[in-house]
Amino acid sequence: MTGEPAPLQDKAVTAAREQTARRWKHLEIPVIGIFLILLLQTLVWASDFLIPVTAAFLGYFVLNRPRRWLARVGVPPFMSASMFTFGLTLLIAALLVQLSAPAAELIEDLPSLIEQIKRKLSAAGGTLEAINDATVAAGEIMADQDAETVEVAVVSDSGIAATLFSLAPGFVSRIVFALILLFFLVASGDMFLTKIVQSFDRFEEKRRAVEVLHSIEDRLGYYLGGIALINIGLGLAIGFAMHLWGLPSAVLFGFMAFGLNFVPFLGGLMGATIAAAVAFVSLDQSWIAFGVFITYVVLTSVEGQFITPLVISRRMRLNTTVVFLSVAFFAWIWSVMGMIVALPILIVIKIVCDELDAFKKVGRFLGD
Repeated sequence: MTGEPAPLQDKAVTAAREQTARRWKHLEIPVIGIFLILLLQTLVWASDFLIPVTAAFLGYFVLNRPRRWLARVGVPPFMSASMFTFGLTLLIAALLVQLSAPAAELIEDLPSLIEQIKRKLSAAGGTLEAINDATVAAGEIMADQDAETVEVAVVSDSGIAATLFSLAPGFVSRIVFALILLFFLVASGDMFLTKIVQSFDRFEEKRRAVEVLHSIEDRLGYYLGGIALINIGLGLAIGFAMHLWGLPSAVLFGFMAFGLNFVPFLGGLMGATIAAAVAFVSLDQSWIAFGVFITYVVLTSVEGQFITPLVISRRMRLNTTVVFLSVAFFAWIWSVMGMIVALPILIVIKIVCDELDAFKKVGRFLGD
């Protein structure tokens, strides 16, 4: 009789645990949903802070391996961080100086370019003119119906250029913040990674964390380094091609191609559209705009379909649909900068999923 209460007590404890587990199972989906909503709101609300922080950490993972190579030859982390950040600062400053004049000219001429495009399209006649007449007629009908509505016109003399230049201080401040944070991360050496490893209790978990972090450093650095070199070559090719077509400020289109090609899918289409619009207005023959568009698309297609697969390991090939959705999502929450960092963030997520057994299925889904 004395041995019977123990099994009964064990059964009661087991039943209580099972009941608690069932309750948590019912609450799991709502809790995850609330977490995702709060996470999305935080990403949007704190975008001004999170964008440079994300860029700095991505740069840290890329530069940490070269920092270790320099440490082996006696260069301390502080000196490595100083060299990296100073070099990046000079590069960014040189780009801003070289591009400021043609970019400012293009921005100032943008309203007139749009007006010239409208005039050329209206002069073409045909279907476009009919559509325009129908639109005007519909507008007049709506105006007659809403005659009692008081119209309020907002007049602004700032212009497009002034609006863009007003955003420049915020953009520059983000770059400065990202460079300062990158300096401190690189100067800390492996302290940041060590703190992450120390947060785990078991030795197996620590070893696994080290493997994941080193894999992120190697594969992300290899990918971004290779893409940067490819984009430099693409920028030179497109800049030379635009010069052959006779476009003004062909150098600007080369730099634009270099930057936009970091954005999958949309970057090449955006660059081709801008180049074709400028050619349509600047050059006499309208067919040249079509040739400029085709040339831009062909060069980016050759880079995307042949050169990049040869240079970048197939292990880093990603699910095309997921890449597109990632770019669209980060463009929605973080605008242009979100489109640039979307792919590196997705690469980090895939690397983590590939290295962790519990998420290998997710990693296979993200892969091509």
